[in-house]
Amino acid sequence: MNANVYLEEQEYIALCDLLKLAGLVESGGQAKNAIASGKVLRNGKVEIRKTAKIRGGDVIEFSNVILEVCDGYDPED
Repeated sequence: MNANVYLEEQEYIALCDLLKLAGLVESGGQAKNAIASGKVLRNGKVEIRKTAKIRGGDVIEFSNVILEVCDGYDPED
């Protein structure tokens, strides 16, 4: 599954918060565990920093889901 995530008025989002926001994990603890376990890719490379600043243009992969992070607002809203 592929999805776009829009930062809206934010410059960045912490990786653990992004996983929760996207509904890929149920809690912050699950997000941090998945990241620490090396299960999350950022732009094709393993990302183990739980609070890495994810910015527009980054691509996050986790659990067969690809999230493309975009600046601004969803044009369909």
